[in-house]
Amino acid sequence: MAKGYWIMRVDVSDPEVYKAYVAADAEAFRKFGERFLVRGGACEAVEGSSRARNVVIELKDYATALACYRSPEYAVAMKLCQRAATADIVVEGCEGSPP
Repeated sequence: MAKGYWIMRVDVSDPEVYKAYVAADAEAFRKFGERFLVRGGACEAVEGSSRARNVVIELKDYATALACYRSPEYAVAMKLCQRAATADIVVEGCEGSPP
């Protein structure tokens, strides 16, 4: 079964509120068994546009990735994120090797 992923590109406008978001999102991520593959760090957009911060989270499968995003636990965190940042979030997965 294919993994599910959150691929997030983020520009933080209020670092203090964003810290509260990161603390609040931990409850949802623990519940749904996240694995952070990328969390911040240096980045360079060698093509196209980018945001200042990138995060990639792996979950068990696509359904779990969506359930985490739509959970009551993440809803609390999402309100903080919406106050503190502009983000693009993509939830997707694939199975096997690309052709």
